[in-house]
Amino acid sequence: MPAVMQKLGLKQRQSEAEISKVWTELIDPTVTEHATPVGIRKGTLFVNVDSNVWLSEIVRYRRHEILKRLQHAFGSEMIARISFRVG
Repeated sequence: MPAVMQKLGLKQRQSEAEISKVWTELIDPTVTEHATPVGIRKGTLFVNVDSNVWLSEIVRYRRHEILKRLQHAFGSEMIARISFRVG
């Protein structure tokens, strides 16, 4: 059964759903208004940001805080890095 779940990517989808669910609870509401997690792959969480201005703000001043909060909740093995992009 675990092999089937892995082949179907169910564990990854479950992780993505959990991250999306707690995103608004863990992260500052002013950030969550402009940034949304869209997926995770090989320890990198991908987050879409709605503008270049917010991308710059998040990357410069809030990236480390966001990463630490998510790692505290999910572990550094699951989320080792965050990639922010306009999208």
